[in-house]
Amino acid sequence: MLKRLRPTISAFDALKEESRLEGYWMLVRLADGWASGRNKFLKRGEALYGAWHGRELAGVCGLNIDPYFEGRDHGRVRHLFVSARHRRTGLGRMLVGTVIDRTRHHFAVLNTRAPQEAFGFYERLGFQRVEGEEFVTHRMIFGKGG
Repeated sequence: MLKRLRPTISAFDALKEESRLEGYWMLVRLADGWASGRNKFLKRGEALYGAWHGRELAGVCGLNIDPYFEGRDHGRVRHLFVSARHRRTGLGRMLVGTVIDRTRHHFAVLNTRAPQEAFGFYERLGFQRVEGEEFVTHRMIFGKGG
């Protein structure tokens, strides 16, 4: 089940700890941004989703206005992480697919900066690789003006 998420629940803490132990800090940054008020996914078009398997939070993915671009027509995939127990089950595809669907209604472009090991994942979803941009490895363009 996929639904909007507030990263203040104990199920999120467990997923955050798993990500940290794997050497990924995106959920730590997510929690810090939420707690400080810097990023609560409340601007137009933004959302934070959690994927649930029973009572377990199995994955997280957010959509923000891309802070690396002027204006508000670029969205950005944020903080995608799926628990090791739920990888390769379609959960990541479902989370990013939900973000893509929301992006179509609010932004002309969707950007991400993915680690090398995730390049194939994003390319299979239809993202195009971007060269020469510091904060973007992949982009999906939805409308003119992007």
